[in-house]
Amino acid sequence: MPFVQDFKPIALKDTNMFKPIKIGNTELKHRAVLPPLTRMRAHHPGNVPNKDWAVEYYNQRSKREGTMLITEGVFPSAQSGGYDNAPGVWSEEQLAEWKKIFAKVHENKSFIWPQLWVLGRQSYADTLARDGLRYDSASDDVYMSAEQEALAKKSNNPQHGLTKDEIKQYIKEYVQAAKNVIGVGADGVEIHSANGYLLNQFLDPISNKRTDEYGGSIENRARFVLEVVDAIVEAVGHEKVGIRFSPYGKFGTMSGAAEPTLLAQYAYVIGELEKRAREGKRLAYIHIVEPRVTDPFLTEGEGVYLDGTNDFVYSIWKGPIIRAGNFALHPEDVEEMVKDDRTLIAYGRFFIANPDIVDRIEKGLPLNKYDRDTFYAMSDKGYLDYPTYDEAIKMGWGKN
Repeated sequence: MPFVQDFKPIALKDTNMFKPIKIGNTELKHRAVLPPLTRMRAHHPGNVPNKDWAVEYYNQRSKREGTMLITEGVFPSAQSGGYDNAPGVWSEEQLAEWKKIFAKVHENKSFIWPQLWVLGRQSYADTLARDGLRYDSASDDVYMSAEQEALAKKSNNPQHGLTKDEIKQYIKEYVQAAKNVIGVGADGVEIHSANGYLLNQFLDPISNKRTDEYGGSIENRARFVLEVVDAIVEAVGHEKVGIRFSPYGKFGTMSGAAEPTLLAQYAYVIGELEKRAREGKRLAYIHIVEPRVTDPFLTEGEGVYLDGTNDFVYSIWKGPIIRAGNFALHPEDVEEMVKDDRTLIAYGRFFIANPDIVDRIEKGLPLNKYDRDTFYAMSDKGYLDYPTYDEAIKMGWGKN
């Protein structure tokens, strides 16, 4: 019964899904990727990866040799964060735990890329105020909701549009974070410029009301993210950097398809990345969230945008592309997408519930259901206790 019902798996063994591909300096054995999945198990205070569970969580999902794992989002600094149970990468204690995680993944002959995550206005003004930190975004007082505005005012921490010096400070923190994680064994880093977080807040005119060189035009709104890219590439090398975008995303009250000029914004940014690539600084990959998932908190099939596609990215960017968005339940779409030899597929919620998902999509095996209630619970339940297919069969799963 705990297998997903009314789902017909397809074995993808004989497709490009199981053709090796080079990403940065790593040689993957297949195209199934663990995308960044916030799990809220870090210790507070300190934003330290969970000392009891985190190594085993990543161990379980890297058992298939040659798998690429992108970690849950990690905060480059305290100012970048504001969620007590999400991990950071700025302290020695945090990095000591990440070093163990990276070593375990490498022991399994797989690869791991932390995602550098700065919340901006998606943080909590009161949590930041408690810790003496600003409530930052692209612009002053452009709140996501009346509730967020009330919380900010009550905590005397109004939304603050970054000064140019503060932008420079964030760039330094991104760079230091990349150096920190690569210094303790990470294969590379992913820059989070999607899903309504700080860099996305600069890209989108719904949140960016600036009138200086970081606002207004498409070129100006792209400036911050491109400066972050350039600084990290300079520090650790282009082959160790990827980036994530969500062109149609509405999470965090982003515009999505409601803003007709927004695809031009993404085409410009991606064009700038391709220009750099042709000058010898090609990023390892671009990671895109599909229009089939406009808000990651909706269940599969909800909030789908049917009138747009991310295919435009292929017309501009000539490097590897990771596509994310409800693909576990649609292997027929994966079969088509991976015909393009540059394509990798990210499996999110079902990689949580199926630590051996690579084997299952290869052989066309049933998938474990996930338990949404435990996605962010401070527990090893719903974190370490999902069985492999063989374990599930031994427990009698699948018998009517």
